[in-house]
Amino acid sequence: MSAPTSARGKARRRAVDVLFEAEQRSVSAFDALRDRREKTDQVINPYTVDIVEGVVAMQGQIDEFLTTYSQGWALERMPSVDRIILRVGAWELLYNDDIPDGVAVSEAVELAKTLSTDESPSFVNGLLGRLQQLKPTLLA
Repeated sequence: MSAPTSARGKARRRAVDVLFEAEQRSVSAFDALRDRREKTDQVINPYTVDIVEGVVAMQGQIDEFLTTYSQGWALERMPSVDRIILRVGAWELLYNDDIPDGVAVSEAVELAKTLSTDESPSFVNGLLGRLQQLKPTLLA
């Protein structure tokens, strides 16, 4: 698999990494982000911060949507990386008007191809595709 090439693609991937690390270490996403800034030479793209802040701010609602529409899959039963990718994809799809809906879905699918299991891309595509169809009513 190829690594993301666009600045936004890299920022998206970094946001998934930060959110995943925060969940694994049971720390806030902001602490994980700060640790990356302080303890590594990674440059944190402003869009990475936007994604992390957005996902954290909207996580309750995002998780509710994911739980409601992920037919038969409890959020806790999903692989952690899939859950994080879905949160990032759902945030971009539902709450970031700068990203076209189709791009939000396809970028999440690409992350799942790179970072998760063989079944994950179709699961991510199906669930985010459903949210995309329902977006007008979800945000009404």
